[in-house]
Amino acid sequence: MDLLIQLSPIILFFVIFYFILIRPQQKRQKQVQEMQNNLQKGDKIITIGGLHAEVHALDENKVVLRVEDGTKLTYDRSAVREVVSDS
Repeated sequence: MDLLIQLSPIILFFVIFYFILIRPQQKRQKQVQEMQNNLQKGDKIITIGGLHAEVHALDENKVVLRVEDGTKLTYDRSAVREVVSDS
């Protein structure tokens, strides 16, 4: 019992660490993965490099993007940071 009392601050530290840092990061990764899996042709997106484009075609792991001047670029799905809405 004495050992449990001595280790309680360390255990408490790890529990707080989990709920403050690890759990929110896992939730964010899940949201990003879901967004990347739900991409559709015509979606306007921003890549992790800052490229603004429209989804032209989709493959299992790749996405073909069309930029304003009509140029088509191929990226991995994981390079898509966010889908933007027309507002």
